[in-house]
Formats: sequence, C-alpha cells, structure tokens
Amino acid sequence: MHIRISLPQQTVELHDERGTLLRRYLVSTAKNGAGEQNGSFRTPRGRHVVRAKVGAGETANTVFVRRRPTGEMWTPQLAEQFPDRDWILTRILWLSGKEPGRNRLGEVDTMRRYIYLHGSPDTVPMGTPGSIGCVRMRNRDIVELFDLVPAYTPVDIVEFGVETGSWNELGQQARLIRETVFVDEQKVPRELEWDEQDALSRHVIAKDGDGGAIGTGRLLADGHIGRMAVLADWRGKGVGRALLERLLQEATRQGLPHLALHAQTQASGFYRRFGFVEEGPEFIEAGIPHRVMVRSTCPQGMPFRAKAPGT
Repeated sequence: MHIRISLPQQTVELHDERGTLLRRYLVSTAKNGAGEQNGSFRTPRGRHVVRAKVGAGETANTVFVRRRPTGEMWTPQLAEQFPDRDWILTRILWLSGKEPGRNRLGEVDTMRRYIYLHGSPDTVPMGTPGSIGCVRMRNRDIVELFDLVPAYTPVDIVEFGVETGSWNELGQQARLIRETVFVDEQKVPRELEWDEQDALSRHVIAKDGDGGAIGTGRLLADGHIGRMAVLADWRGKGVGRALLERLLQEATRQGLPHLALHAQTQASGFYRRFGFVEEGPEFIEAGIPHRVMVRSTCPQGMPFRAKAPGT
C-alpha cells in the first residue's frame, strides 16, 4: 500500500500496490505551509514511511502527550480549560523521512520533529491548513487508516494535486503540457499529437500549489490510457504515479474492466508496477519505440486484446 498527502488539496489518499484508490480523506496540514527545518512548524515534503503506530485499541478522543495517553478524554470543557494545547487524539502514525538532507537527519529530520498523522477534535476544520506541522485527521478517519496500513507503509507528501474533467474543462491546460513534452521536447509531429479522441476522453491534470498545470493524461471510452506527460522539472516527484492512479480510479468509476496503453519502451517498467504487462512486439509510433501493455483479463480468462497502434 501507499499513502499520498496532497498539500494543495489537503487530502490523504490510500492506494493499493496496483494503484487502486482505497480511501480518500480531507485533512489539515501546517498553517505555515511546507518546510522541513526544525522549529519551522511546517509540514515536510518528500518520501516518508510510517515508522511507528501508536494508540491501538484506545478509545476515540484519548489525549496523547509525547505519544503516551494522559488518561484524559478530549471534551469541549477540557478544551476550554486548556485553550493553548495542540490536541493529539485517538491514534498516531509517526512519520520518518527517507531522503537524507531533505527530510532525514540533522535539522530536517521528520521523525525527530515528531511529525504525525493523528486524530483531532471534531471542532477542527478539515480541508484547510491549520496545524503546527502534523497532519490532522478526523478521529474516525485516523482509526480506519491506522487499521488499514502496516508499519513502514510508504508516504509521499507532495506539493501538487490532480483533477479530472472533460476536454472542454481541462483541454487548454492539457494542450500546453503536451505541446511542451511531446511536440517540443520529443519532436512528435504536431499533426500526430491531436486527434478526435480528445473530445471523447476523460482527462486528468496535475497542478502545483499555485494552480499551474504540470502533468496530464487521458482515458478513452474503450479503456485505452494515453497522452501521459509530465513537465521536466516535476519528473521523479510522483506526478506520473498520481496521474495514472487517478486514471485507474476513473476507469473503475466507468466500469471498464480492461485497460490498455502504448508505453514508450523506456517507460514500460513504470507501468508494470501497476499490473500492466507487455503484449506483442515493439513498434514505432511517432518515431519512438513503444510496447502495447494491457491490464486485467476477459471473463473467460483470455487476455484483453489492445487495438492497433495509434491511440
């Protein structure tokens, strides 16, 4: 399993190993924004793991201090009595960074900063930044997530979010990304890049914290995924994974049991991690080596046959 925390969208998403969305929760990260420095009261970014789970079996609204139950139960009356306390309730998922110099060791060590996913009073608003560095969650949500994930589950804290929509809604942003990546960078002929399928497809756009588009992809009505592109400065930061997971979610919503795509050969390993397998020989599309890759099987157990190159 894999957790993604989106700072712009103020969400926690849990996905399985094939990229299927299992849960999505509204949360509240740091009101000071993103940052790794000790004493900054900001939410750290980058790759993490759940280093420890604290509070199994405790009653909802149990109060923790230094990861130990105090014997108190949060109530509005207790909150009035201690108005300045930062309430950590119910369960704790303690995070540890995986990137030395960024979120691990020294003055940027996530674990030594005591950054948690934790329960919060029901009066705390979700969907807007408000914490002093941790990720606040509803008590019922942290209990559910706590029970679903084992220790050492990967956690990515990212500065982008993903949206889904039609070509009319997202086409202008998708066009700019595809022009930059495919036409300008990879020298795909412009007349090959644009087709009638765009108007018939569902599209995804990844946006940075300022709302700028940084990645895109599309899902055709027949289950073909394509036009996956991420701007150069954002590659290697989990954007492609987030785009593909959102397309898989859309395919599930539409009831599409079989998926296919034309992967650039150098990217086929990325898609294998999500359950796609190669089918047939390598071929050239727009001057670039590709492989057809498919996921799932027909009810009779026969492999899903991808249609001819060109989607």
